[in-house]
Amino acid sequence: MIACLEVCMANIQSLPILLKELRLSAIAKEWEVIAQKAVSEQWEPELFLAELCELEANYRHESRLKRLLKESKLPVGKQLHQYDFDEIEGVTSLQIKQKTNQIDWVRQGHNVLLFGASGLGKTHLACAIGYSLLEKSVRVKFSTSTTIVQELQRAKETLGLNDALRKLDKYELLILDDIGYVKKNDSESQVLFELIAHRYERGSMLITSNQAFSEWDSIFGDNMMTVAAIDRLVHHSDIYQIQGESYRKKQAMKINSNTSQVN
Repeated sequence: MIACLEVCMANIQSLPILLKELRLSAIAKEWEVIAQKAVSEQWEPELFLAELCELEANYRHESRLKRLLKESKLPVGKQLHQYDFDEIEGVTSLQIKQKTNQIDWVRQGHNVLLFGASGLGKTHLACAIGYSLLEKSVRVKFSTSTTIVQELQRAKETLGLNDALRKLDKYELLILDDIGYVKKNDSESQVLFELIAHRYERGSMLITSNQAFSEWDSIFGDNMMTVAAIDRLVHHSDIYQIQGESYRKKQAMKINSNTSQVN
């Protein structure tokens, strides 16, 4: 009996080391508290084990979300519940929720294109979709179009464009915000086209633009490149044309109105 107790004590003392080796960090931190609860409430061994497993699973899920959020570079404060669909036309809450709940389109490399004038919340919607997909463990990367084009341009100058494009493959959804602000010159147009061509039927893209397709000649170097880029983007895509009055304009008018009333 004494020998059995000594073995049990030795096993318990080695438990922190074993949990560390198995990388069960949440269990290592909380097992003693849960064990005391299990004893006091006379849990069955299966319940005790299930509680530990659920604790570790939840911890790993939360840790993964934090990592995905950090690497996504998504702007803060742009969740779906904060967007007012009553103020715009061209896209509904149901349509966006379908994109966030039914994520086969991401797995299949399909695209979402959001068009509309400045101030209608295209960036907000794009980020809201990104946040919702992160919660489903989809890897997302957000960037302004000018920033990512400049990064790819620098990579091309050092003969590293292919490697840079392949690094982006780890993101299932690449969000390019404000594509219309890309400067029309040969080098920027070319790397943007190569990005679109590289991700065609391979990785999903969500692009926002305040310019209609008919104006994209101002982005790409020539009409043939424009047509080729658009053709790849729209082949598997959902396109939403958002219409309404600028949120920023309405907010500014409201502030000015309140100021006038105070004065």
